[in-house]
Amino acid sequence: MNWRRLNGQRLEMPLKAAVEEAIIRETELGYKLKVCIGSDSQVRGDIIEFATVVVFLREKKGGFMFISNSRYEKEMSLRERMIAEVARSVEVAYSLCDLLDSYDVALEVHADINTDPAFQSNLALKEAMGYILGMGFVFKAKPDAFASSSCADKVV
Repeated sequence: MNWRRLNGQRLEMPLKAAVEEAIIRETELGYKLKVCIGSDSQVRGDIIEFATVVVFLREKKGGFMFISNSRYEKEMSLRERMIAEVARSVEVAYSLCDLLDSYDVALEVHADINTDPAFQSNLALKEAMGYILGMGFVFKAKPDAFASSSCADKVV
């Protein structure tokens, strides 16, 4: 995965190193951090575009994020696409969890899935929740899943 900042600047180091650098810098500035990871996707013709974000929240002081975008020419059902989003988020969370634990930074995995059964994305809720919780991560779904439903949604 290639990662960038919201301003378009590419991360010149692996994600894990960039996250550690950010944690050290922000902690030295006196901020308490929480990291939220989420993904979103959009179907555009025959292409599915995905965005995955690592959002750093500074307690009561805003935040910033790292972004990765990818594109696939593959047909997917809505359920398959929702689970693919969750899988991307879990993959990133898993790669960072030991680092975040070592710096005592809280981690949440956000799924762009609605808890209201009236919405189509709800059909993947149980699977996504089981997947994320089964990996040992804190799970958030809409309306609390801002990393996926707001942050990733804006950059997909």
